[in-house]
Amino acid sequence: MATATDQVVGFGLVAFSLVLFVYYTLWIIVLPFIDSDHGIHRYFLPREYAVIIPVVAGLLLVLFIGIFIMVVMWKSRKPAKKSD
Repeated sequence: MATATDQVVGFGLVAFSLVLFVYYTLWIIVLPFIDSDHGIHRYFLPREYAVIIPVVAGLLLVLFIGIFIMVVMWKSRKPAKKSD
């Protein structure tokens, strides 16, 4: 059973993910159909960032996964036996 702290952290992560998903969906799908002089546009970044941010996040994710795998493989390396 999860502790109360685990549940709060899990709820926070799910809430953050939901907010991020709704924001990005509105930014990409809904905003192009709203006039550019409407006030809601000031709450969103320019459209170029809709591609740049996920690409950079994906590259960082791949980088960190690669570094993690490299460190795990390096630490689990067994020393070579010397035969005399």
